[in-house]
Amino acid sequence: MTSTIYILNGPNLNTLGRREPAIYGSATLADVERRCIEVGEAAGFDIVFRQSNHEGELVDWIHQARDEAAAIIINAGAYTHTSLAIHDALRYFDKPIVEVHISNIHAREEIRHKSLIAPIALGMIVGFGPVGYEIAIAALKSRLT
Repeated sequence: MTSTIYILNGPNLNTLGRREPAIYGSATLADVERRCIEVGEAAGFDIVFRQSNHEGELVDWIHQARDEAAAIIINAGAYTHTSLAIHDALRYFDKPIVEVHISNIHAREEIRHKSLIAPIALGMIVGFGPVGYEIAIAALKSRLT
């Protein structure tokens, strides 16, 4: 039986490949999605990959994942540092959560150092670029199998 992993991406991640390439690299979100699906399928997972600039839509997807997913990988973008709504929805999820950030949020502006997701996540992967998503899939494979 194949397990499903929801990979959720927050605001501005739709601009990957164009936005601040010195920080985020040249890969587009479509590139990241394609690679996550390949790596996920090789690990035996179905991948549901989504992005929204809207906090409520991310919360709705987290609620949906409660019934449909074995785990969530989330890059909440700026909402990482501000959204109690996303934090509360993830607390309700009660399955493994891995937080991913393309850049090292701890090496950036001080406002980015605190994550509201980290205290409820299984782990956090930061600073490895888009390969961080692949690392998260591998970590979940070891946890879920």
